Amino acid sequence: MRCSAKLRPQTTPLDRARYVHDHLTPHLFRSVAGPYEGSNLETVAWRIAPQPFPLSPASVAFLEQLGQDFLALYRAANRLYFMSVRGTAPDFIHRYLDQGKPEYVIRLGRQNRFHADVPGVIRPDVILTEDGMIVSELDSVPGGMGFVGAMGGLYCELGFDQVGEHDGILRGFAAMAEALCGKHQPTIAIVVSQESDDYRGEMEWLAGALRDTGVANAVTLKPEEVYFTEEALVVDTPQGRTTVDLVYRNFELFDLLNIPKQELMLYAARHKRVVMTPPPKAFLEEKSIFALLHNPSLEEAWRNELGPQTFERLRTVMPQTWVLDPAPLPPQAVLAGLTIGGRPVRDWSQLHGLSKAERQFVVKPSGFSPLAWGSRGVRIANDLTREEWVAALEAGLQAFETTPHVLQRYHKARRVSTEFLDVRSNQIQTLNGRVRLCPYYFVQGDAAVLSGVLATVVPADKRLIHGMSEAVMAPCMAADTGF
Repeated sequence: MRCSAKLRPQTTPLDRARYVHDHLTPHLFRSVAGPYEGSNLETVAWRIAPQPFPLSPASVAFLEQLGQDFLALYRAANRLYFMSVRGTAPDFIHRYLDQGKPEYVIRLGRQNRFHADVPGVIRPDVILTEDGMIVSELDSVPGGMGFVGAMGGLYCELGFDQVGEHDGILRGFAAMAEALCGKHQPTIAIVVSQESDDYRGEMEWLAGALRDTGVANAVTLKPEEVYFTEEALVVDTPQGRTTVDLVYRNFELFDLLNIPKQELMLYAARHKRVVMTPPPKAFLEEKSIFALLHNPSLEEAWRNELGPQTFERLRTVMPQTWVLDPAPLPPQAVLAGLTIGGRPVRDWSQLHGLSKAERQFVVKPSGFSPLAWGSRGVRIANDLTREEWVAALEAGLQAFETTPHVLQRYHKARRVSTEFLDVRSNQIQTLNGRVRLCPYYFVQGDAAVLSGVLATVVPADKRLIHGMSEAVMAPCMAADTGF
């Protein structure tokens, strides 16, 4: 459904931005570092654009294909993991993906009930560079869905169509739930933990909008608000107490033991009394998958699982990555693909003496850690002094047993320009910055449907691109003059 709203009288950029600012749902996106000076933190803690961020038709087509490629990657990684566990693929695959995790989390991810399951929502972090798009992260428990959906509705009221259309998040989430449950208009429990509380506001908006549009009976609630009977999970909704068809897991597996009633939810999922997405598979939430994709000894296996074209596209868009494994290498071995001045590297200490210009790397936790999301724990090597760089590298190596880290090629985002509302002066200003795109895909059978894209533009002097008070954040639209 295309946006059918007519342009309101607020047709100037200033009036449009003020309209969005003044009509946003309160408490929508608390994870933004704020507040933006002169604004109301309860309503908006970031900079508002007078229109959606423009993407070229070619960029939109690229993002549409990317969703299919990442669905294929999740399924291939899932198969290779279990082949590794069985001994029909190299054992370092499951060893790296299981590293640092407690036994109960490993056992949970290997249960037969979840064997073929992959995440129902896929969201990569896509960086626009001078040479094209690069995917720096891949998230299966993403924030931002409700934010994009709410913003999309407001821009629709101003007459703007968007990628995925103005209600794409709602339709995509509902279609994903229906595909997983095999049921029309399922009851969805969006369970948000205390650790993920920053995202509660947008998830409450999402559940309310799903109910209001009649596509699903959804409710956002705390884990302790889920009830268990011998037959099912039940929750209280505005329509009364009802049986849950789908649990959307908005909590992290590293926090599992702190989640009230997690045993009951997992028991119900194991015994097919409810569907849970994303599935409780911590190994699918690892950045080590980037490293495995680039490991030359696995190239044939990836090609067989993905097909040659998908494999090549993913190897191009996903930056080179290495697991920071402190184990010494045999004398004849090198760290594949890692060179200094054209010479292969066989010991991590060889990286200590790199100049800032040579340090085009990022060090970050691989996955099973509270530091592995929201840009926490990320160190950009050429922002550091030599002493800080050595310390970051060594800390990543030393943490291998409990919190594996990865070393990843750093790709600098290109400059873009966008307008925003300056609340203090009540004027439209221009920000020259760098942009991250977060496309949202909802899995429906064998399709990963692009249903919305969030653009986050930060000032050019910011090296990490994420939600912050100085960022312009908006959904994306297709435009011939777009990026």
